[in-house]
This record gives sequence, structure tokens and C-alpha cells, in this order.
Amino acid sequence: MKFFIDTANLSEIQEAYDLGVLDGVTTNPSLMAKEGISGDEAVKAHYKAICNIVDDKVSAEVIATDFDGMIREGKELAKIDDKIVVKIPMIKEGVKAIKYFHSEGIRTNCTLVFSAGQALLAAKAGASYLSPFIGRLDDISFDGLELIQQIVHIYRTYDFQTEVLAASIRHTMHLIKCAEIGADVVTCPLKVITGLLNHPLTDKGLAQFLADHAKAAGK
Repeated sequence: MKFFIDTANLSEIQEAYDLGVLDGVTTNPSLMAKEGISGDEAVKAHYKAICNIVDDKVSAEVIATDFDGMIREGKELAKIDDKIVVKIPMIKEGVKAIKYFHSEGIRTNCTLVFSAGQALLAAKAGASYLSPFIGRLDDISFDGLELIQQIVHIYRTYDFQTEVLAASIRHTMHLIKCAEIGADVVTCPLKVITGLLNHPLTDKGLAQFLADHAKAAGK
């Protein structure tokens, strides 16, 4: 399973990368705004800064919702760095754009996916990654993890090459369950990744080892 961090904060990206487990980054306009990044040139410069930290797979989202606009913006984003994956919304014109980018050898991440039908369309069009939103489904009393399981089953049945990128991960159990189901990628906040480190028995055991060592050394 690949670990992506869902943020535009450079310090958090660097921390996750330094941990040695980071495979990529996902961003969106909301995350950019949260960091106070606005304006076309500033946004592109920030994407480049992210690319300079990580090894590959930085999802950069288009703003346009029409086909021509998405193609234009996607090409501009792809020019920033070879690590860029163009993020496209799951809408009719977005599916067309995914097909176009696939034919041009430009990687895409189909975002805002909430159903298996949408997942089928994205895979048929040639999306590199598919981002179903678990937490947002849970928020409206639907089982987001059940959707991940359904999509993984369909993709494996028909040998689609699109990778399932579980998004809107809220906590460590979301991540663990996605791993059990077989999602190819999870994208989540830094606190979810570092949350995997925590276990009270680890803390208790380490404290005991250190105390025993100090006692034996006469400290």
C-alpha cells in the first residue's frame, strides 16, 4: 500500500517524507487556500516546492469544469514537473479529459468519487488513480469502506490498471481497514500517518526497558 499525505503544508510534507514512508501528495484548492496560497503563479510555485520535497506523485487539481479548460489547465500543471498527477473531477467533461490525458501519457487522479458506477467510468477512461471519499460518505450515513471494497473487487475482476486511492481518511482505523480491503493507496493527514506509531504497550515496554537498563547500570 502506498501512503500519500493530503495537505499543501510544506512542513508536514517534509515531516512525512523524513519518516521514510511517504509515496506521494494530494492537494486541492481548499488545502491551497488553507495555506494562504492564491493566484496562478503562486499556486504553480507551491506545487513545484512540493515536488522538490518528494520523489513522485503530486496530485494537482484543475479548477475548470469544461473540457477545453481542464485540458488547458492540466497541460500547464503537467509542465511544472514530471512528478505531477493531474487531478480531475468526476463529471462528464472530466471523464472526457481523463481519456484525453491518458492518450497523451499524462497521469490523472479522478477525484470526488462516491459510487461504483463513477469508478467504472474513470477506469474505462484510463484514470491512473481513483479517489473515493470515505469520510464524506460516512458523514451522510453511508459506509465509505464498503464502497472501497466494492471498487477493489470490480477493478480486480476486470483487471483495470487504475489504482484505488482511498481519500477523506479521518482516522487510523480507516487506514487499517483500507489496507485489509486492498486499497492501492491511502491519502490522509499527517496525524493519521503518525497515529499508526501509537500503542500503549509500546510506550510501557520501552519505559520498562529503559528503567531496567538504568537500574543495571547503577543510575
